[in-house]
Amino acid sequence: MLKYILSLMLLIQISWRWEIVQFFIFLISFIFAIMSSHYFCISGLGGMLGYDFTSYILILLSMWVMGLIVMSSYKVKFMNNYSSLFLVVNILLLVMLVVTFSAMDYLLFYISFESSLIPTLILILGWGYQPERVEAGIYMLFYTLFASLPLLVSLLSVYNCGLSLTLNVVGQVEVFNLVGMIWYFATVFAFIVKLPMYMFHLWLPKAHVEAPVAGSMILAGVLLKLGGYGLIRVLPLFNEVNKLYSGLWVSVAILGGFIVSMMCLRQVDIKSLIAYSSVAHMGLVLCGLVVFGWWGLNGAVVVMVGHGLCSSGLFCLANMVYERVGSRSLLISKGLLSFMPSMGLWWFLLSIGNMAAPPTLNLLGEINLIMSVVSWSQLSMLGISLLSFFSAAYTLYMYSLSQHGVFYNSVYSVCSGKIREYLVLFLHWFPLNVLILKGGMLIPLL
Repeated sequence: MLKYILSLMLLIQISWRWEIVQFFIFLISFIFAIMSSHYFCISGLGGMLGYDFTSYILILLSMWVMGLIVMSSYKVKFMNNYSSLFLVVNILLLVMLVVTFSAMDYLLFYISFESSLIPTLILILGWGYQPERVEAGIYMLFYTLFASLPLLVSLLSVYNCGLSLTLNVVGQVEVFNLVGMIWYFATVFAFIVKLPMYMFHLWLPKAHVEAPVAGSMILAGVLLKLGGYGLIRVLPLFNEVNKLYSGLWVSVAILGGFIVSMMCLRQVDIKSLIAYSSVAHMGLVLCGLVVFGWWGLNGAVVVMVGHGLCSSGLFCLANMVYERVGSRSLLISKGLLSFMPSMGLWWFLLSIGNMAAPPTLNLLGEINLIMSVVSWSQLSMLGISLLSFFSAAYTLYMYSLSQHGVFYNSVYSVCSGKIREYLVLFLHWFPLNVLILKGGMLIPLL
């Protein structure tokens, strides 16, 4: 599969047609989906690479979102803004994500995990909209590097203790003193920042607001899932130590999600609002992972896939509005129902997906997560109820303020939407709502 993706790099140099590159990305994703064996053991082993069921789902998500990114970034092609270089950067990012999700060695996983930062930074700095993109890129770079360097030291310490660095073979680190606590936090911290958890989330809204649509879609669709996937891989190393601190993570994630939901209700920037909502959703994923429950792991994987599709689609919608109105402000881009009437349905469908309404994947995942966390501690019901209520509140706030009201008078003419844009939105919505019919294939432990 990597061979096919790398051949795309040559294809970009030979052919300048975006349609061919886009077609081949979707073709590779279909080949991968069909040819992979649906067993629960590790498949496709070779060259320190392989995948189990969780990796398989996230690799498929990465390729699907990357195909949608190429479809939604045609403005780069029409303006001739280094379009071939743009495709090369995106394909490089896809290669690094596939290697990250299929790495069978902790050190290779760390290297590819960090390497995915470089193409994302190039996307933000090279094709971002505002001069503040440099500050946003530096924020993202230093937050991620500062958090992940202790992870490298931790992995080398695991190897130094005589344990294997091969995934699913390594034993458990059973140190309960101060060293064990520092060791545990150093390992987990990199993925907490990448997820991101409340208090370590400040890089995310900045990066989303300044990034082009491709950067926002890959950040929301796949890169945040690296944090959840990394926690799935490293938490079994610290099985016993994690039980001492799971209460800390759950309390910060639920209360932080509630605070972030309140912050969403005072945002006037559409992209900033969608970015903050990601922090609230990923907080619930963190809760499901650290309580070490069967329901929690299943729900976390399903929410990661559902959120990746839904949030990416919302950023795509926000970009369509920005390209026509020239502003991301909800105060200016309101009344869109009379301004772009055909887009109103897609705003509604993706908004109810964001608030976990049936029949979306988000609903299936959040039911699992809520059952997991409430069975772990009944006191968490109060925080989760607030989180769920305000999740619906800020999504309704975004939908009603953007769609209703009187549109800005200085806008005289508009195109309600192209066929390509409706196809991009449909390809976000369709798997988000149809995969729930086959929910068993998304749940890795059934």
